[in-house]
Amino acid sequence: MNKVLDKLNWRYATKKFDRSKKISESNFKILLEAARLTASSYGLQPYHIFAISDEDIKLKLNKASFNQPQIIDASHIIVIANKATFDDNLVDDYIDNIINTRGVSKKDLEGFSQMMKSSLLNLPDSQKNGWTTNQAYIVLGNLITIAAEMNIDTCPMEGFNKMQYNEILGLNEKNLNAAVVLAVGYRSEDDTTQNYPKVRYSTEELITQL
Repeated sequence: MNKVLDKLNWRYATKKFDRSKKISESNFKILLEAARLTASSYGLQPYHIFAISDEDIKLKLNKASFNQPQIIDASHIIVIANKATFDDNLVDDYIDNIINTRGVSKKDLEGFSQMMKSSLLNLPDSQKNGWTTNQAYIVLGNLITIAAEMNIDTCPMEGFNKMQYNEILGLNEKNLNAAVVLAVGYRSEDDTTQNYPKVRYSTEELITQL
C-alpha cells in the first residue's frame, strides 16, 4: 500500500498518551513549520497557533477540557486560535508581506487587495468568525497528516470550554478565539483503542466520480 495510506491507516485519535515519551525539539519544530506552511484562503492565515508544553498551563487547560487525560499526558498541546473578527488590516498586512517577500510593488497588488476586501470585509462578524474558524481546521487536518508521517500520535479535540481557554491563554485581548485543540505525543501501550479496526464508509458510499 502507498506509504501515505499506510500512515493514515496507522493513525487514530489517541485516547491515552505515554506521558514519559516527549517529542524531540527538532521534530516538534517540523510540526510547527508544517502548520506555518499550511494553505489558507488567499494565503491570509487568519489565526494564531499556540504550542504548549508548560505543565502548569496544561493543568489549567485540562480543567477547562473536562479533565480529559490527553491534555496532561500528551507531550505537547497545540491550540489553533482563529481571529474573532477582522478589518482592513488583515488584508493590508498580508499585502505588505507579499511586497517584502516577492519584491513587487503595492500597485501590482491593488486588484488582488481590493478583491479580497470586497469578498471579506462586508461580512457580518458572525460570518467572519465562521470563516476564520474554517481556516483553523485546515491547519488541524494538515498537522494530523504530517504527524502521522512522522509516527507521532495525535488527538484532535473539540471538547473544551472555549471561554475558559480564551481566558487562560489571554486570547480575548488579542482578538483571538480558541477554535480547536490538537494533543500530540506517543500512544501508550495500554491504549486499547489503537487496535480497533478503522471505521470508514467504503469508497463507493463516500465518493462519487463524475
